[in-house]
Amino acid sequence: MDKNSVILVTGGRGFLGTNLVERLLAEGFKTVCPLSRRNGFNMLDLPQLRAVFRAVKPDIVFHLAATVGGIGANRKSPGTFWVENTLLGLNLLEAVREFKPERTVMVGTTCAYPKYCTVPFKESDIWNGFPEETNAPYGVAKKSIMLGAKSYVQQFGLDIVNPILTNLYGPKDHYSKENAHVVPDMIRKFHDAKQVRERITLWGDGTPTRDFLYVEDACDALIKIASLPVGPEPINFGSGTEVSMRELATLVSQTVGYDGDLSWDTTKPNGQPRRLLDITRAKDLGWVPKTTLQHGLMVTYEDFLGRSAGDRV
Repeated sequence: MDKNSVILVTGGRGFLGTNLVERLLAEGFKTVCPLSRRNGFNMLDLPQLRAVFRAVKPDIVFHLAATVGGIGANRKSPGTFWVENTLLGLNLLEAVREFKPERTVMVGTTCAYPKYCTVPFKESDIWNGFPEETNAPYGVAKKSIMLGAKSYVQQFGLDIVNPILTNLYGPKDHYSKENAHVVPDMIRKFHDAKQVRERITLWGDGTPTRDFLYVEDACDALIKIASLPVGPEPINFGSGTEVSMRELATLVSQTVGYDGDLSWDTTKPNGQPRRLLDITRAKDLGWVPKTTLQHGLMVTYEDFLGRSAGDRV
């Protein structure tokens, strides 16, 4: 990417978006335009999105905007997760078709992979089954948009790439009870329990595994793929390490300094049994993750401690 490129970032005030915008500015990109519901922009409104494209004339677009949350949020609002993520992607593709930026980076998700998928997940596995039920509406929406992007490339000659990011964590994440993902949710729970010396109960039985990627490594991936000569076929970006929920809970408790009791509520869903991305293609392109989970958790907890109570949502 040229440092004079005009860069548009949808979801630019969210967790990943905030980190990416700050990173781009720090690296000397002169014009970075973050779009977000937080600054009054409604990407579900296609005319409004077209007006932004017309005014900004972006050279590079990073599509990060999404309606996201943990298992509880996905179970509570499956229709919302499906329709909003579908519309966000459709509207973005239509704006890209009309205004033809040099490159569009459409960020995908591991939730699109089948529930029972050979580990590690290869990009060629993504169409081999239905996603895990609790996050299927979100996963299917993102999967559909991935197919839409490939179709738009074929029909309209657009330049769109589809990186698939695994579970992200790191500074500037959301720690609220309603929509936090597993790492920030555990950090908040262990921290709060430490203050009042309460027992902690976590969902499931602790056996599911996940692949956790530090947000700065994810930013590295997105900036790299924005310039590489690749097509619309998905490319995995993950840590290369499989971690069980029990292992994660132990690491978080050590990071936070919680030494109380922990139990598992097996009446609650586990989610997908295993999740680990095969990152061979990403490594072949010259990208490797740099941050260990232990270090990333420490920095994330420091970020949590630096937030006011009202700023942890």
